[in-house]
Amino acid sequence: MTLVDLSIPISEFMPVYPGDPATKIEPKGTLQKDGFEDHYLSIGTHAGTHIDAPSHMILNGKTLDQIPLVTFLGRGVYIKIQNKRFDMQAITSIRIQEGDIVLFHTGMSDRYTEKDYFQEYPAFPEELANYLVQKKVKIVGVDMGNIDHDTFSVHKIFLQNEILILENLTNLSLLENKQFTIYAFPLKLSLDGSPVRVIADVKE
Repeated sequence: MTLVDLSIPISEFMPVYPGDPATKIEPKGTLQKDGFEDHYLSIGTHAGTHIDAPSHMILNGKTLDQIPLVTFLGRGVYIKIQNKRFDMQAITSIRIQEGDIVLFHTGMSDRYTEKDYFQEYPAFPEELANYLVQKKVKIVGVDMGNIDHDTFSVHKIFLQNEILILENLTNLSLLENKQFTIYAFPLKLSLDGSPVRVIADVKE
């Protein structure tokens, strides 16, 4: 078994989407003083590597705790995006099945700590979003801080069809030309999203 961690480490120094609250970690107990170590963690539901539930953008959409557990794992599909361009012809030539978890590697994760990470990313085409809806995939993931720009049209296409979204993935290059299963279980929250530890189980 080879496990690949596709998640960004959580810390107070991690970048967050502009306007979102910063992550805070405060000690609440120490071994020396209290005999135990304990911390208070304050983090946004869309900080770091995270998953979006339908309620993030859709009125009366499902929250994470209403999503069946089987949704959070499935056959992974790796798609490399060259030169920040989503090539529909190339993508539609890739075998995508119902229930797949499709991950798009744009290379933006290499710039996660850079100032323009949340501004200079390629927009995910609506045409591609609608194609993946037709394919009935379960989750779409990207190594970017957002799957689309301004109007959030791609978010809405996916979430109204109960296709979940993973953002801020990393290490996707390790999945190229591999067969793998994705596990992306969030916290059991009655909310719109959650940080998530995304793991790829790569077939030997």
